Amino acid sequence: MKTTRAAGKRGWIFLIVLLLLLLINQIPLPYYYAQPGEATGLHEVINVENAIEDQGEFYLTTIRQRRANIPLYLWAQVSQYRTVTPTDSFLMEGETDEEYFHRQDMMMESSQEASKIVAYQKADKEYNVDYLGIRVSEVIQGMDAEHHLKEGDLIQELDGESLQTLEEMNELLADKEAGEEVELTLTRDGETLTETISIDNFPEEMDDSGRAGLGLLYPYTYRDITFNPEVAIEAGAIGGPSAGLMFSLEIYNQLLDEDVTRGQNIAGTGSIDEEGNVGRIGGIKQKIVAADKSGVDVFFAPDDEQASPSNYEQAMEAAEDIDTDMKVVPVKTFDDAVEFLDSKMSAVKTKN
Repeated sequence: MKTTRAAGKRGWIFLIVLLLLLLINQIPLPYYYAQPGEATGLHEVINVENAIEDQGEFYLTTIRQRRANIPLYLWAQVSQYRTVTPTDSFLMEGETDEEYFHRQDMMMESSQEASKIVAYQKADKEYNVDYLGIRVSEVIQGMDAEHHLKEGDLIQELDGESLQTLEEMNELLADKEAGEEVELTLTRDGETLTETISIDNFPEEMDDSGRAGLGLLYPYTYRDITFNPEVAIEAGAIGGPSAGLMFSLEIYNQLLDEDVTRGQNIAGTGSIDEEGNVGRIGGIKQKIVAADKSGVDVFFAPDDEQASPSNYEQAMEAAEDIDTDMKVVPVKTFDDAVEFLDSKMSAVKTKN
């Protein structure tokens, strides 16, 4: 009888401990947790029509990121390449996790577009741009635009002036003050609409300077770009702009008749704009670890001047710490990476 009671008591204790562990894992903390991800080969991600088979390969590098819980927070305290960062370093005022990751997906789409343009320009291949207007990605709550515009709207005219780019719209709005009205012509679900919107002051939590504007968050130039030969990128669940440089290098390589990798495995990171400038990204130390574990020979790191230490300096610190044989190369532009590939790849030895 006592044995049965003891066993029952142990069973209840086990159940309570299990429930506590499950509860602890479900409690979200105001941090994002990140750890090294992996180096993903781009042969299967990018396909340029009629491209030749290359001997080496370009890789993008990732970090694994999620909302932190108590176990992950504690793990990050004792692991150099696992980090927790306050959510307000990533989230805008009032933004949810879902909205943040949606924004990352949109940045990925923009990065893909820029990488294609840079690669086709460098390879002297044909592409055509048809500008369609300004796409509304999000409307700021509390401003008049909230009552007139929706996500997905395509703005094509402002006060009768035809719009092609975001820069054109910003120029027309530059001298507008709070209380003034503008008339927008837009399309929504295939229907043409006209909306009159008051210029508003931005909410204080977003801008306490009293600045006024239309009330859009991250609008962007919407355009239809066709490439010859055709190119497709299937990035899956990867978000953010940091794969831009590597996308552009893989596309460029597939457009050429030669293999610029010289048979090497080349990884890297960095955003890219349409002028080929390589931008700073987050988590570069973790990406160095991911690339090293994947046997990469060369790693391109943004040599940015936005903050100190630069991405390249951070990458070198991590590379020295883990004692990697991988060569870390600083780049400011797409052309810097191509120049290295053209002039120095033959001197890079494949790791045993």
